[in-house]
Amino acid sequence: MEKILLAWLILGFAGCEVLEKSGNAAEKPPETLRIVTWNVQTLFDGDETGAEYDEYRSSAGWTDEKYKARLNTLALAVEKMTEPAPDILGLMEVENPRVLEDILQGPLAKKGYGWSFFGINPGAPLGIGILSRFPFEETLLHSITLNGETAPRPMLEIRLLVKDSPLICMVCHWKSKREGEDATESLRKASARLIVRRLQELKQENPAIPVIVMGDLNENYDEFYRRESGITSALLPDVPEVAARIGDTQADFLILSGKKPPEPEFCASDGAILYSPWGEELEEGSYYFRNAWETIDHFLLSGALFDRTGWDFHSCRVIKQEPFLKDDKPYAYNPRTGNGFSDHLPLLLTLTLQ
Repeated sequence: MEKILLAWLILGFAGCEVLEKSGNAAEKPPETLRIVTWNVQTLFDGDETGAEYDEYRSSAGWTDEKYKARLNTLALAVEKMTEPAPDILGLMEVENPRVLEDILQGPLAKKGYGWSFFGINPGAPLGIGILSRFPFEETLLHSITLNGETAPRPMLEIRLLVKDSPLICMVCHWKSKREGEDATESLRKASARLIVRRLQELKQENPAIPVIVMGDLNENYDEFYRRESGITSALLPDVPEVAARIGDTQADFLILSGKKPPEPEFCASDGAILYSPWGEELEEGSYYFRNAWETIDHFLLSGALFDRTGWDFHSCRVIKQEPFLKDDKPYAYNPRTGNGFSDHLPLLLTLTLQ
């Protein structure tokens, strides 16, 4: 029996924005929104509480000075991602909300990230967070427990109103395969089931609202084929062999499409078919493991991001460039030397306002 624990928090913000209007509207370039998802790799602060990994303890040489230096390095990385810097940043493997506040008040203080939200499970060493230049209308924190086992990280659901157009971001970091692909698949499928349910609920509420599922899902977009079609994974392609396997209902997996907009061709989607840029827009991978690229970092997009109203899909790419690379692989952070950035490359999604 699955138990989904839902804690919700509604945040209200007041503010105003002054827009200068002049000239011919037809000559004005389209408004753009730049969103980044990035697993920043074990971003621990300088205080030791006991939950840290061994290499981030004072006995291993980890200090507050190293932590502050790393914040400066990450700020440099954000500035290198795109010009101007991203409007929204989804970050995985962040220790606590204090780290987000240190980023906001420190090296990124002048970048306009006025809103943040963080989620972590009790006792877990790392959580997930989001930074935004735009106010949150509502924030939800979802935690998933399946057969007595809780997924290591919750899911953040953030509703924004950007340039008078709504947008929902679901920031995720699914269970890793550390204990084995098959042994851990059930928790990834439980996380997918939560997204399926929320997509169905949102569709009933407002079919036109755009939804972005983003983060490190620890599952490749072509996982079904990589594992020789031997398991019903949490991410499945819309192909005849999958349709024959799953039947007419969608329970605990997301159906991925390369179509724009994503529309079911073979599988019954129950409203949870999403566009994946992997295989269409994105190259090779964002994570390098055992001498092979993996596509475990994702932007998955609902059909409303292709309806030519409000925010629409423009492009997506892996930020595969300096300083994020070393020897053409992700330049992983080394807590001993203080060198590097992360063992994951960031993904950049660009939307345009129709």
